[in-house]
Amino acid sequence: MITNSYNKFKGSLLYMVCSVIGWLPFHMLRIFLLRLLKAKISWKVGLYRGFEIRSPWKLKIGGGTIVGHNALLDARMGLIIGNNVNISNEVMIWTLHHDYNATDFAQAGQAVIIEDYVWLCSRCIILPGVTVGKGAVVAAGAVVTRNVMPYTVVGGVPAKQIATRNQNLTYDLSNAVLPII
Repeated sequence: MITNSYNKFKGSLLYMVCSVIGWLPFHMLRIFLLRLLKAKISWKVGLYRGFEIRSPWKLKIGGGTIVGHNALLDARMGLIIGNNVNISNEVMIWTLHHDYNATDFAQAGQAVIIEDYVWLCSRCIILPGVTVGKGAVVAAGAVVTRNVMPYTVVGGVPAKQIATRNQNLTYDLSNAVLPII
């Protein structure tokens, strides 16, 4: 009983610390503090204010990636984000949720992988166990329940392929990071 209460307190405290980090000024400060919590984040990442990270020690973010305002990155089951990924405002990436068929409403989930040059448009949702392939685009408001093939554009609920994308991508988003925001 005491161990369970201690673990709940510890988890709540960590949640509050991560919430505060998301609102601090300067990307470099946010990255530094998340690295202290064992997140593997390149120094060439833009973490815009208001983001939320769960279990930062299970998070990996490659260089040139931008995480928009109020994005939620759930790394409890593992979250790998590649290089030059654009995660727009209010995106939600989930690695853990509840099994609605479980009699005890148990948690279930899997790691999520977001490969290089992916663009996750505003307010899209990525569900547990999904891999979004290199260069893919997930349209605004889409709900991704299955893997997305490289260089495809998906949209809708549930997300389905609606187009394809140029495969000759060479941009570096680290040049677009505004230092204070």
